[in-house]
Amino acid sequence: MLSQKVWIIIPAHNEEENIGKVIKDLKELTSNILVINDGSTDRTLEICQINNVLAVSHMVNRGQGAALQTGNEMALNLGAEIIVHFDADGQHQVQDIAKIIEPLLNEQADLVFGSRFLENKSKIPWLKKYFILKPAIFFNWLFTGLKLSDAHNGFRALSKKAAQQINIRQDGMAHATEIMNQVRQYDLKYQEVGVEIIYQEYGQGLWGGIRIIEDLFLSKITKK
Repeated sequence: MLSQKVWIIIPAHNEEENIGKVIKDLKELTSNILVINDGSTDRTLEICQINNVLAVSHMVNRGQGAALQTGNEMALNLGAEIIVHFDADGQHQVQDIAKIIEPLLNEQADLVFGSRFLENKSKIPWLKKYFILKPAIFFNWLFTGLKLSDAHNGFRALSKKAAQQINIRQDGMAHATEIMNQVRQYDLKYQEVGVEIIYQEYGQGLWGGIRIIEDLFLSKITKK
């Protein structure tokens, strides 16, 4: 079981196919689960309520970045000292949570990024790997100065210090770049940890990867 100072934040939009199993698996580790129901029009909120987990809703779909900011603020108010961002689509592996929070528990980092590439466990679709994720790594290094092996993996862990300092204003997928920018801005200590992502039918897919690139460039154009 995880310490009571650890909270798991799950941004969820129309995830009725997956959210139940994700919650069930997480409950084997902790009851500190907070789902941000981001304007879902399906049974996502109902399934959270059936499974007796804390869930709050955005009235409209604002985007993953906005959901994570809401989750960070609520988790801090609930006394979190470590916050884990965990996707609702079932692609992240519960057993990797212990690995991703270890550097925080040992005070070796303020923020830990999960990486699909460090241990090469994730069977990433070829098009997404070479036409979306690899270019995103380069562009994020160009824009932020942080050299990471995986720029847009939503599996990460933040210390209380990092969560208090980082303010996510990018509502969409460009929030990952914004987080990296603020890691550099506030001189936060960071590490990468290898994690396994299992791609399946209901995952983000190629279109989600294209949205990452689109939001990334729009964020630089608008300077939001």
